[in-house]
Amino acid sequence: MALTIEFLGTGTSSGVPMIACHCEVCLSNNKKDNRLRSSILIKSEQTTIVIDTTPDFRYQMLRSGVKHLDAVLFTHSHKDHIAGLDDIKAFNFISQRPMPLFGNEETADALKRDFYYAFTDKKYPGIPELDLQVINKEPFAISDINIIPITVKHLNMEVLGYRFGNFTYITDANFISEEEKDKIRGSEILIVNALRKEKHLSHFTLQEAIDLSIELDIPTTYFTHISHQMGLHDEVSSTLPKGISLGYDGLVFCVNNTL
Repeated sequence: MALTIEFLGTGTSSGVPMIACHCEVCLSNNKKDNRLRSSILIKSEQTTIVIDTTPDFRYQMLRSGVKHLDAVLFTHSHKDHIAGLDDIKAFNFISQRPMPLFGNEETADALKRDFYYAFTDKKYPGIPELDLQVINKEPFAISDINIIPITVKHLNMEVLGYRFGNFTYITDANFISEEEKDKIRGSEILIVNALRKEKHLSHFTLQEAIDLSIELDIPTTYFTHISHQMGLHDEVSSTLPKGISLGYDGLVFCVNNTL
């Protein structure tokens, strides 16, 4: 079964351009240097899923023309990955049902805390209607889309990546255990975070992300969660090894959801 993957955003927590910045990347006229916060859209013939509801979620849905959404997968609870959740209420209104949400226990606790008004017994009319489901390391499915959770480390925080057939998505990581790498091996396509060229305490650098792709022998790799410190899209792209590319907002490709 084929899945269509679309980059809704490929930027880091501040987005690109960053507020009040006058660097060459933030002033670039190249659309590939404009990056909303990191998220992807996954579509089969029957099902549409988004990974993370960023602060740009409303605009991402409008820009990509999304009319129906079946579920949300969360990677972790940092604000650049959950802050847009309130805008799920538009899909509630269209579908007349609660939105299924999937995340680990820490993320579920954060969503209940940050969006407390959606989880109270006495709900105000018009608030988001949510069906929050805690997941662990066990594979599961949303309708016809099969999903394998992958646990990675974002400094000391556990973050979920996800594998869909021959495609794996990982953001906000700087360490992956050998056990979890085994879940990625055999992927034909990998999306993984590469924040910048310089060392960072909780994200892979450009070289670390390249090394990971080579180690796991991934034929096609796209980088995401990219900061303005990475440099201009076209200039960085020209230096990358074959099969490795910077992702950019709006990029679409197809994958196989069958392992």
